[in-house]
Amino acid sequence: MTWPLAVVIIVMMVVVGKVMAAKYRAQGGIITDRKGNQHWIGPGASSVDTEDKVQTKREVEDLRERIKVLERIATEGNSLDAAETKRISAEIEALRDKQAD
Repeated sequence: MTWPLAVVIIVMMVVVGKVMAAKYRAQGGIITDRKGNQHWIGPGASSVDTEDKVQTKREVEDLRERIKVLERIATEGNSLDAAETKRISAEIEALRDKQAD
């Protein structure tokens, strides 16, 4: 056996080993993310992505509530004169319309 043939055989053994390991991990519900971290996704397991999405949704809802309070404070008639209140209200509506597009 020549040394190039030995190198090819060793490389093929490593590749087959990696493929088999990936196959068995997938069958067991173990996935690998882009950073190389392994997560078990199976019955009863929660996905890291799902937890992040739930947390992000909660945070967005909290921020929306804060924005509503700030808009109410900014547009109250007793804090500014009427013209300024109307201007601020119009700006907020314009930004909201711009964001919706």
